[in-house]
Amino acid sequence: MTIEETTEAPAAAVPGTTGPGSGRAFDVERVLAALTLEEKASLLSGLDFWTTQPVDRPEVAVPGVMVTDGPHGLRKQAESPDHLGLGTSVPATCFPPAATLGSTWDPELLRRVGEALGRETRANDVAVLLGPGINIKRSPLNGRNFEYLSEDPVISGELGAALVDGIQSQGVGTSLKHFAANNQEADRMRVSADVDERTLREIYLPGFERVVKRAQPWTVMCSYNKINDVYASQNHWLLTEVLRDEWGFEGLVVSDWGAVRDRVAAVAAGLDLEMPASGGRTDAEVVAAVRAGTLDEAVVDVAARRVLRLVTRSLPALDAAAASGEVFDVDAHHALAREAAAAGTVLLKNDAVPAGGSGDGPAGVPLLPFAGVDGVAVIGELARTPRYQGAGSSQVNPTRLDDALSALRSATGAEVPFAAGYTVDGADAGSGTDAAALLAEAVEVARAAGTVLVFLGLPASYESEGFDRAHMDLPAEQVAVLEAVAAINPRVVVVLANGSAVSVASWRHLAPAVVEGWLGGQAGGSAVVDVLLGAVNPAGRLAETIPLRLADNPSYGNFPGELGHVRYGEGLLVGYRWYDARQADVAYPFGHGLSYTTFAYDGVAAEVLRPDATAADDDAAVRVRVTVTNTGDRTGAEVVQVYVGDPAAQVQRPERELKAFAKVGLAPGESRELTLDLTGRDLAYWHPVLRRWVVEGGEFVVSVGASSRDLRGSATVVVDGEDVRLPLEPLSTVAEAMAHPVVGPHIQALVHGGAVAEDMLGMIGDMPLTVVADFGMGGFDRDGLTALLAEANG
Repeated sequence: MTIEETTEAPAAAVPGTTGPGSGRAFDVERVLAALTLEEKASLLSGLDFWTTQPVDRPEVAVPGVMVTDGPHGLRKQAESPDHLGLGTSVPATCFPPAATLGSTWDPELLRRVGEALGRETRANDVAVLLGPGINIKRSPLNGRNFEYLSEDPVISGELGAALVDGIQSQGVGTSLKHFAANNQEADRMRVSADVDERTLREIYLPGFERVVKRAQPWTVMCSYNKINDVYASQNHWLLTEVLRDEWGFEGLVVSDWGAVRDRVAAVAAGLDLEMPASGGRTDAEVVAAVRAGTLDEAVVDVAARRVLRLVTRSLPALDAAAASGEVFDVDAHHALAREAAAAGTVLLKNDAVPAGGSGDGPAGVPLLPFAGVDGVAVIGELARTPRYQGAGSSQVNPTRLDDALSALRSATGAEVPFAAGYTVDGADAGSGTDAAALLAEAVEVARAAGTVLVFLGLPASYESEGFDRAHMDLPAEQVAVLEAVAAINPRVVVVLANGSAVSVASWRHLAPAVVEGWLGGQAGGSAVVDVLLGAVNPAGRLAETIPLRLADNPSYGNFPGELGHVRYGEGLLVGYRWYDARQADVAYPFGHGLSYTTFAYDGVAAEVLRPDATAADDDAAVRVRVTVTNTGDRTGAEVVQVYVGDPAAQVQRPERELKAFAKVGLAPGESRELTLDLTGRDLAYWHPVLRRWVVEGGEFVVSVGASSRDLRGSATVVVDGEDVRLPLEPLSTVAEAMAHPVVGPHIQALVHGGAVAEDMLGMIGDMPLTVVADFGMGGFDRDGLTALLAEANG
């Protein structure tokens, strides 16, 4: 459905009526025609921190509407709207942040989470929820990685579209952010992300493109940073040429809060709404530019129209909710948050172990899942004082909060022994208790236990909006606790709480089982217990690679930049693309995740449906089939991943790239054949010279597996592709001319016919044709070269 169909009503503007249920929707064009230039300019900035500007006079009335954070839960201020108010928001369900949701690989689940977010947004009289964030995880040090889904644009785009679709199905809007190349917090309001267009097109923009084309978010939020020295807020190429003209975005572009540097340039570039309020300063700048003739009033009209459409589009659902006194189901949303947190939990490791004390189960089998908790002890303050969400503007005031220790005791009916072991950001582990005493207590509890659950993770002070992490390590005092416990009890399960990848290589040998719980939201404590006890079979998969060392990361040495610039020197090779291309060892690869059951893959096959497919085709070009069987004794879900490689392309391409995936639940012994389709775009790359997507003809390798490193089968397909020949020009090389299908044979005949000595052939291959002509080495002069070029280029 188009924006026009949902936002415009046949009735004329209703003057002076702004109360709930009063039919506040208005005819956009009639209102726009009635507005003065000053009023139109006023619509282009906020009234305060969270509300759009109203217009209220006898002839016309436009109500203001509220927008608010955040991506994984509503953060509506309960007090004055003049400041961030991080600690004073209304109670709302704190769903798991994007780091956890990304690891679900489950669009259907994320759509349901989106629906719940939309209901809470509507019930709180908020028009737009500011999210989701889908920026690529370029470096594990980005302090805001917990707010983003993946290092891969397919995951980010598919899951982002599901969230947007779910939220907007409830009659409220979203704000897809942060557009674009916002991959660090250091110097985020000024830094220039210096990145070539092909890398932008293939890595940093496709997630946004997928969400825009599939879900049409009501708004897109521009980022703070510059892109190749142009601020995103005033980047015409980004906001108009790419977002609107190429992708067909129909909504409104809003600034990140404080991202506007030149308001007039931003309006001209396609930024419609500046937030927050500027006290009228930038409104006056827009009016003055129009009066001076440096800004066309028609451009202001376009932006004002988009703001009016957003306002009237949101009014029906908000008015209906207010009239009915709508509330959301707190219990149901908490249960959904618990489901989502468990679905995003990744079982990294689950090795067989020797027997311990009594009640620990047989030797030679994995520790997880627990059959019971006899002999089990819990160590780690994070089990009692959970780290469940990120820090910064996305903080949610939860409706309730589960901790793992209480959840484990409640689920088992046992008083599980506990020792804090360490403190976390001011958590009170006992008045006057020092680190040595906490460590000693943990050792004694572990000594008496058969199996020990050790909860470790990052404090809020380690990762937050506004600054990047200094390293990937866990706090040293936490690792010391693990080392001391493992020294006297080898049956250790580590449960992690963190919003971005942490280093595990130095300590994972101490724990036969490692569970990545990420940040679980308000129900994360119960969710991770569901996984530990086997009530939920873990099906989360890594949406980001966990490297062995920070120095192995592709952005190392180019992050976070210097002197106002950050160079994206790794180009296309982001995340697993880098590690796989170099066959470099990693701690855990992209897509990895274990289960309490096992899965077999059979019959991997790929069929070409459209050998003449182009990058513009939306229809299936290649159909991939695979049969997956649950070969274990528990019901579980597998994430089937399809990767594509183009081994003979004219340009460098990654070894393999994720292009499709499916999550399938199977009972023990059950088999299912899956069909996954690839479009021409899935085979394409962005040609840096032709400046368009192209499908180069030839062989493609389609691989199917359980991670980028666990490939269970592959097939080779051949497509005809497109004509990606570059036009020949005087500075084209001899080698390029010899490979040309039209004049290539003629050039080869001249060269091999004696015009060039055989021992010179290797040397002249890279010579420009014009140099060869001038030297008289190719059997043609300048006139002959002109004729050759005319023949080659038609």
